[in-house]
Amino acid sequence: MTDLYPDAPPSPDDPGSTTTGVVSLDAVHRTFGTTPALAGLSFDVPEKSITVLLGPNGAGKTTCTRIITGALGADSGDVRVFGLDPTVDGEEVRRRCGVVSAKPALYDRLSGMDNLGYAAELYGLGRGQLAHDRIMAASDRFGIVGALESQVGGYSTGMKTRLALARSVLHEPDLLLYDEPTSGLDPESSYAVLELIREMTGDGNTVVMCTHLLLEAEGLADQVVMLQDGRSLISGTPDDLVRQYWPDDTVVFDAEDRSSLTMLSTLPGVLRSETGGKGTTVAVDRLDRVPDLVHALSAAGVRLTRVEVERHTLENLYFAVRRSSGDNRIGEVHA
Repeated sequence: MTDLYPDAPPSPDDPGSTTTGVVSLDAVHRTFGTTPALAGLSFDVPEKSITVLLGPNGAGKTTCTRIITGALGADSGDVRVFGLDPTVDGEEVRRRCGVVSAKPALYDRLSGMDNLGYAAELYGLGRGQLAHDRIMAASDRFGIVGALESQVGGYSTGMKTRLALARSVLHEPDLLLYDEPTSGLDPESSYAVLELIREMTGDGNTVVMCTHLLLEAEGLADQVVMLQDGRSLISGTPDDLVRQYWPDDTVVFDAEDRSSLTMLSTLPGVLRSETGGKGTTVAVDRLDRVPDLVHALSAAGVRLTRVEVERHTLENLYFAVRRSSGDNRIGEVHA
C-alpha cells in the first residue's frame, strides 16, 4: 500500500510548505449548472488557528471545503493549499488534511475499532503497532475508548461525531476541515466537541470549520469569514471586525427623565450621542470617561436608571454586515 500519510509534517524547506498561509483562495468561482455556488470568493487561512466559515445554508461553505481538498475544481480563480494547487497536487494536499463532513460516512455494522483500523490502513499506517498506537491515542483524546468494541450502529449521534473526529486525526494532518461538526448534537456534546477542536490548535493544527451557528463561531474562531451567496462579505479576527464596524466605545445611559440626558453631548470625551428606545447612547473617546460622565449627570440632578457599556458581539456584527449587504435572510443563521 502506498504511504499516503507520512508520520511527520514537511520541513520548512519542503516545497509544500508556505509562510503566507495554509490556505489561500483568490477570486474563486464555481457553478453547478446555472447555479453559482462560489462567486469570487477570496480569503486566507493562517496556520495554527481556527478559521470559521460562517453563513446560512447554501452560502457555499461545503463547496469551499471540497475545493480546498481538490475534491472539486474551481471554474476560475486561484486556490493554494500548503502552497500547492489541489487540482494538480491533490494527493499531496489530501494526505495532509483531516476531514469530517456534515454527515460522516461510517460503517455501522463494524465496531469503532474496525472503522478506525480500516481508516488507518487507507492512511498508510498499516496494521501494526504504529496504527494501534495512533488509534488508541485518538480514541482516548475523543473519549471513545470504552466504545471501540461496540458496533457503530449502536452509537449515539455524539459518539459517531467523536469517532469521525478521531478518524480525522489518525494520520496527524496539518489541516483539519470540519463541516458542521456539531450538527444533531445536544448542547453538552456540542460543547465537548468544540473544546476538543479548540485544543487541536495547541498541537499545531490549523482548523477550518463551517457552521451556521453564531454562538459556535463567537467562542471558537480566531478568524471569521462571513459568506453569503458564495462570496465573502467580511473576514478577519472577531475583535478586528467589531472594531471596523464600531471603532469607538459606546455607553448607554437612561434616566427617569430622559430629556435630562441631552446634556451628555456637551460633556468632555463624548464624541456623539443618539437617543433611542433604550435611552441615550454615547460614543466616548475612552471608557475611563464614564465615571466622570456619571458624576456630572448626578451633580446636575439627573436620576440615572441605567449605565451600561455596550459589548458588540459577533452576532451584532453578523446582522449588521448582512443588513449592509442588503440581505434580509438573517433568520437562516442561528444564535
